[in-house]
Order: sequence, then C-alpha cells, then structure tokens
Amino acid sequence: MVTPGGLPKWGGEQPRCRSFKKDDEIIGFYRELDKRMAPKLADMFVLQPKAPLEQRLEPELTKAPASDHYTPPAGDGSRPGIFWSVVNDATTYDSIRMTSLYLHEGRPGHHFQFALQQQLPLPDFRKFSFITAYGEGWALYAEGLGKEMGMYDAPDQYFGYLNSELLRAVRLVVDTGLHDQGWAREQAIACMRETLGQSEANAMIAVERYMGDPGQALGYKIGQMKISELRQKATTALGPKFSLAEFHRVVLEDGAVPLAVLEKKVNRWIEASK
Repeated sequence: MVTPGGLPKWGGEQPRCRSFKKDDEIIGFYRELDKRMAPKLADMFVLQPKAPLEQRLEPELTKAPASDHYTPPAGDGSRPGIFWSVVNDATTYDSIRMTSLYLHEGRPGHHFQFALQQQLPLPDFRKFSFITAYGEGWALYAEGLGKEMGMYDAPDQYFGYLNSELLRAVRLVVDTGLHDQGWAREQAIACMRETLGQSEANAMIAVERYMGDPGQALGYKIGQMKISELRQKATTALGPKFSLAEFHRVVLEDGAVPLAVLEKKVNRWIEASK
C-alpha cells in the first residue's frame, strides 16, 4: 500500500491493525487465544508445566514505560505465571502481532520454559537461571509452532508473525553494526526506521536497548536457529520414529542449558532412538 506522497504505508499504520476500543477487549482476545490453543498442546508436548498461566493487564503504576511481558510463577507456587498486556491506549494497540506475541511470552514460549524449569529437581542456581540463547531461542521457536498448530489461520495474525520475523532480522544487523562495525546510535535508529517503518521514539528505545545489552538480539536468533537445526537433524535421522513431542521433551527436560550442551543431549537422544 502506498500513501499519496509515494511512501509505503506500513502494516501497523493501517486501521485494521488498530482494531480495539477498550482495554478489556485486548485481554479478552488473549484469554480466548489461550483457550483455543490449550487442546492443541498435548500433541506437541509430553512435558507441560503444572503452574497455571494467567493473562492480566499491566498495572497503572508501571505501564507507561513497559511493554507486554511474562513473569514466571513464584518458586513456592503462590503466584501463577503471568502474561502482562501493556495497554496505554487501546485504540493504538498493535493487534496483528498478538498471536505471535502470546506464543512467545505465554504458551508454549517462556511459560513452558520457565515454569517447567522451576518444577524440575534442580539446584536453585539452575532452577531460576536464564540463558539468553536458550530461553529467547525457545520463545522464537515457539512462535513458529503457531503455523503447525493452526494459530495463524487469520491472515492478519500470520502477517504479524512475519512482521516480527522481519524485526528480528533487522535487529541482527543493528546489533552487529553497533558492536562490531562501529555504527553510531543515529545510524542504527535510521536503519530501524527505514526498514521497519518505526517511529523515531520506538526506534530509539530499541536501539538503546541493543546498545546496553550487546549480543542479546543475536542470542535470540542464534538459539532459534540451533533448535530448528536440531529438530531437522532428528527428523532426518529418525524418519518415521521421530516424535515432535519427545523432541520437545529433550529440549525442555533439563531447563536452561548452553546450546552446545543442548546439541549433545539431542544427539544422544537420536542415537538412543534409532
């Protein structure tokens, strides 16, 4: 779509991508999404967390600087895992990314990784640990499962997933540019704006995050690519013996581990399953 001035009209600027009027409509969408997803999980997961997952609106006190996020359940079971939806203005909430966002932050993304890890018989330093490439890699991988689960049947939600993938690709360039190629802050912001159509404020927030946490954006994608690579390796090696639910069990059953350890685990499982 092109505006009269000749510049592209980005998907997020179209009225259909801003379809809500009230905060409760947004949290209601996420709750219905979770209900629709729940019966599909058994076919893909032998392991599922015991802790429930709730969907809540971010409190008024903290929502101004926040973005949608997940908090793990309390270690003593007194609080469930929570997906927090940050709504400052319902009419400007990006509705096309909601499915991919929930798959990433909620089920089967961070909630499965964090909540399962807490219920495993691990020492506390591992029970509550986080390894970016593993944890964020799993969450990105979980977004991709949405297509297999039939969660992207609505074209706008699948477009939102693809738009999120574009963001991750641009982040690889910006992260590397800042910390390896000598990019200035302003150059990175311009890249985000020109490639993604972001506002200057949003691009600035993103770039300053990458400036303050070198390699984090790379970690997301490296983890996702390694998990997908290992799945393909297992699928090819095992043929009809391959079980996706068992593969996911192997990936999740020991909590967060370095990718080299994860690869050794999967290789041992492949050999034992032949």
